[in-house]
Amino acid sequence: MYRLALLMLLGDRAKYLMLVGGLTFSALLMTQQNAVFQGLVSWTTSHMRNMRASVWVVEARVEQVNETKALRDTDVNRVRSVRGVDFAMPLFQGVLKARAADGSDKQIQLIGLHAGTLFGRPTVVLRGRLEDLRLANTVVLDELAALRLSAGRTRPLDIGDSFEINDREARVVAICRTERHFFGFPYVFCAYDQALQFAPRQRKMLSMILAEPKPGITPERVAADIQRETGLRAYTTPQFEKATYAWVWKNTGIPASFMTTIILGFVVGVAIAGQTFYSFVLENLRHLGALKAMGASNRLLAGMLLAQALTVGVIGYGIGLGLTAVFGFVVLPLGQPPFLLQPASMARTLVAILVICTLAALFGIRKVAKLEPAVVFRG
Repeated sequence: MYRLALLMLLGDRAKYLMLVGGLTFSALLMTQQNAVFQGLVSWTTSHMRNMRASVWVVEARVEQVNETKALRDTDVNRVRSVRGVDFAMPLFQGVLKARAADGSDKQIQLIGLHAGTLFGRPTVVLRGRLEDLRLANTVVLDELAALRLSAGRTRPLDIGDSFEINDREARVVAICRTERHFFGFPYVFCAYDQALQFAPRQRKMLSMILAEPKPGITPERVAADIQRETGLRAYTTPQFEKATYAWVWKNTGIPASFMTTIILGFVVGVAIAGQTFYSFVLENLRHLGALKAMGASNRLLAGMLLAQALTVGVIGYGIGLGLTAVFGFVVLPLGQPPFLLQPASMARTLVAILVICTLAALFGIRKVAKLEPAVVFRG
């Protein structure tokens, strides 16, 4: 009987293609928008992946990783004195202006690392040596910074080239790869003391402190001890990511915008699939009535309709997911829009499509349940 149901579905080619097309569009819209949203949200925590640390110590009012409120230089030694802290290093981060060869100013995300340890350095170095940051007036650029600061040059910035940061010479000693910053600023790394010379002078210059626990002590315990003993706010990496995500949901319209589009994809899927499938059932009422007259129960007929709806749902979901993957392969080399397709997102879309198919089948099941077998004998 279920094979017969599929033959009935495939026999009406127009309705079949309309159902698959509607569910494909719905799956594509929900999956693609979810992937772009997840990619954009991942940019909000790129700091933590570009500068790895177990514990992040910030000013007490800081709520997310992209926010900077200056600390006192003495806070580094206060953190180092906390029991359970293996070592703690100062970090400078700030948005500065760098001048390209054509005279235009470009905003950069300047990161100042402890010169002795270079703790928090980028993981992927494409060319050059990070250790050369200990030399005077030296910087490491990420690929985006090298591209943007090359305006007015016949070739991209590379090792040995110079440019200006806040009217001071900066010489490139390495090119690295980083994850994109949430605000789109390219990364420029230098030594901490060098960053203080590049940046406009202020009373307090320390942005945050990166700390590591001693062996055998968990980051959560160390973070709690630092917060209790110093009055500063200390996050582990998972805690800082969670706090940043919460800040984005609370203070920006980004989640609401994407969720609106995703919900619209679900509604469109219900509308198209429901209307089309109901029309399909109406056109096949005589056949369903004949089956009912021959002894088919309402339960069996409902199962046949549900099998038809779920079949087109799985096909539409597969095509929609494939088109989303194609979109990802196209945009990933471009760097934007952000794109992060996660298994959880694909699973949620599949569940949504199955719910759409179930709702669409219910319209037909309700009609079939009220169907009288005598309809087959009417002209």
